[in-house]
Amino acid sequence: MSAVRIEKLSKTYTLGNEEIGALKRIDLTVREGEFLAIAGPSGSGKSTLLNMIGCIDRPTSGSIWIGSNAVAGRTADELAALRLRMIGFIFQTFNLLPVLSAEENVEYPLLQMKELTRGERRKRVARYLEVVGLESQARQRPNELSGGQRQRVAVARALVTRPQLVLADEPTANLDSQTGANIIDLMKDMNRKDGTTFIFSTHDPSVMDMADRVVEVNDGELTEQGIFKTWDVREELALLEENFEELLVRAFNELPADELARQHEQLRYYTRKIHRPPDDWADQTLVR
Repeated sequence: MSAVRIEKLSKTYTLGNEEIGALKRIDLTVREGEFLAIAGPSGSGKSTLLNMIGCIDRPTSGSIWIGSNAVAGRTADELAALRLRMIGFIFQTFNLLPVLSAEENVEYPLLQMKELTRGERRKRVARYLEVVGLESQARQRPNELSGGQRQRVAVARALVTRPQLVLADEPTANLDSQTGANIIDLMKDMNRKDGTTFIFSTHDPSVMDMADRVVEVNDGELTEQGIFKTWDVREELALLEENFEELLVRAFNELPADELARQHEQLRYYTRKIHRPPDDWADQTLVR
C-alpha cells in the first residue's frame, strides 16, 4: 500500500496580476516505509510540495491521498485531525516553543489526544527522548540546547504521536555537516526500526545519498526520479570487497617474493589506469 499518492497536482499563487505556477501537474507515489528525498534548488517547489502532502496548504487542482485518506473536500478541522493522527513534522528552524522544556515541547502535540492520560503522555515522551538520546536534557529549554539537540527534540516531537508519515523540510540546513549527518542517521534508524515513512526536502548531495530514492523538482515540475543504493546494498558490497581482498592476500602469499612484487605493481598500474572519478555525485549512486 502507498503511504502517499499524488495525481496531477498543481498549485498556483496570484501575485498582483501575475499567476505563479509553484507546482505543475505532479504525479508521485511514495511506498510505505520509504525513506524519500525531494531534491532541487531553492525556489524549485520542494517546500510547497511538502506543504501539500502535509495538508498545510490546499492544491489548486489535482488529488492527494495519505494512506487511504483522500485529502480533497475535508474541512480545516478534519485536516487538523488527519495531521495529528497520521503526519509528523520536522522543520528547518526547529519551531520549538522557547518557554517550554524539551519534554514539554515533545508532549505538546499529545495534549490534543484526549484519550491519553497524563501518565501515558509522560511515558511516551520519556521513551522518545530516550530514542533520540536526550533523556538527560529533558528539563532544559531550547536556548540551553545546541542546534543538533534542538533538532533531536523536533524529531522526538514528530514521532511521539506515532504517525505513519514524517515530513522534514530541509532538516539539516541550519546544522553543521557532522550534526546534520547524525540527524539523518537518526531518522534513517527510526525508518528501519519502526517502518515509518520519511519524506524530506534537501539540496545537499550527501543527504540525498542516504535516501532510498530521490525525486527532483525544478520550476515546479517533477523532472527526474532515481533509485539510490540503500545501506543494505552498501553493506553487502563492503562484505564482498572484504572477502575479495582476503582472497587476494591468500593468493599473493603463496607466490614467490619477486612474483608477488611484480603482481602488486601490475595491479596498482591497472587500477590507476581504469579508475576515473565520476562526473558528479549522481554518477556514483543514481541508477537512471
